[in-house]
Amino acid sequence: MNQKSQLPIYLGIAIAIGILIGSFFNFKNRANSIFKANNEEAKIKKLIDYIQYDYVDNVNTEKLLDGAIEQIVNKLDPHSVYFNKQEFASSNEQMQGNFHGIGVQFRINKDSVVVVKVLDGGPSRKAGIKAGDRILMANKDSLSGVKLEEEGVMKILKGEPGTKVKLSIYRKSEDKIIEINLKRGDVPITSVSTYYMLNNDTGFIKVDRFARTTYDEFKIALDNLLDKGMTKLVLDLRDNPGGYMDIANQIADEFLGDNKLIVFTKNKKGEVDKDFATEKGVFENGKVYILINENSASASEIVAGALQDNDKGTIIGRRSFGKGLVQQTMGLGDGSAIRLTTARYYTPTGRSIQKPYNLNHSKEYYEDFNKRYESGELVSADSIKVNDSLRYTTPKGRILYGGGGIVPDIFVAIDTTQFIEGKYANAAILNQFAFDYVDNNRSALQKISLNDFISSFDEDGEILNDYLKSIDAKMLISDYKRNIIKRYLKANIAQNLFDDIEFAKVLQQEDKMIDKIFELENIE
Repeated sequence: MNQKSQLPIYLGIAIAIGILIGSFFNFKNRANSIFKANNEEAKIKKLIDYIQYDYVDNVNTEKLLDGAIEQIVNKLDPHSVYFNKQEFASSNEQMQGNFHGIGVQFRINKDSVVVVKVLDGGPSRKAGIKAGDRILMANKDSLSGVKLEEEGVMKILKGEPGTKVKLSIYRKSEDKIIEINLKRGDVPITSVSTYYMLNNDTGFIKVDRFARTTYDEFKIALDNLLDKGMTKLVLDLRDNPGGYMDIANQIADEFLGDNKLIVFTKNKKGEVDKDFATEKGVFENGKVYILINENSASASEIVAGALQDNDKGTIIGRRSFGKGLVQQTMGLGDGSAIRLTTARYYTPTGRSIQKPYNLNHSKEYYEDFNKRYESGELVSADSIKVNDSLRYTTPKGRILYGGGGIVPDIFVAIDTTQFIEGKYANAAILNQFAFDYVDNNRSALQKISLNDFISSFDEDGEILNDYLKSIDAKMLISDYKRNIIKRYLKANIAQNLFDDIEFAKVLQQEDKMIDKIFELENIE
């Protein structure tokens, strides 16, 4: 059946579901409209039955319903979203901070499933699986061949905790096939990707998202750095899309004094809910720098806004995304769910940082980056537009603005080197070269110490030249561009050889925002 013949069915179901959603999510009045909701439910059921049993063509009603619900939700604000069963399960894994499986990160390389990283705390680590291993078989399922897809491989490797799986593995470094039996288990998905000391008194913590486990991970990182003598902290929230509001509140609480307002929310009835800091914060007297950029959103903006409004710390970077809407996730009974906007949140001074949106132009909403780049906002602080009517003042008299993200205290322009043209710095090509290089030289590379790698790896540029030859770079490349490509190549090799921390440390050597902090601290 073609798309045109499906359209009237979509519209009919969408209208019916729209009526039902309107009544179903009216929480406070739901008891008064049960009879009405039951009539609407019966109406939708009859519609589905008619299509299923009487319609001229066979129709996948589950897929039809998914499409109809998605159409309805897309007519709401840009952050209300519908998840089908598979999407919701995947989203839940990321936000709950764990999944069930064998505990490896892999990539499909030349029709083979290659282990890139063995995750700490997972079954594979205990069973002795190593980076570089090729997984050939999982029980009776073959994992080698031309039709491998990531989703299919994940489906085979994942499973309920305690279920057994027999892996047949080719270990390239030893040129032999080995059999490994293990039980699937809970595997943590970390959201605090890196933390380490930048110097003797300054710590660095990178938070990728605000998942259910993020505060616990953050607290471990914070305590570890405090034990190493940290008195200043750089909290990196760049490219952090947000997550759970209560987790953001817990992290903000570590920096704010007792009874300081962190955030408040207001629903369409004007009901206000306030969250305050407690006396438990362990870094209330420490110096804090918060790094944000145009992709820092939601919970990231709650933390940055709470500290900025309370005159705690310094916000460095570029104007944040501007998401000030609160969502609540509600299951629809079959494994699918809707994430519905139920309130707006406000920073302690009363700022709404939600940027304007048009209900019928959500695509433009998410393409805001292009507008910012074209307007010059990402390269010049003077190009940041603020609404003077949305002007707020902190307790110490700082002037702040609402209506579109967190404006940093200190602006740092975007690193335009990330836009280096052509194939020279294509992320996928560069990462593939780095993977192949490590895979082919793993034994020799593992003899290099971490400090030696960071300080002197590829000093003569021989590996960089091999990379440029591999992509047939015939044009003359300036020394400036060569250095940029070399840095990203070295970082990718570090990530494949060591882990994300070493990737961050290599890139941090040329990080303009961290350089700005060192400049403010008068550190060479």
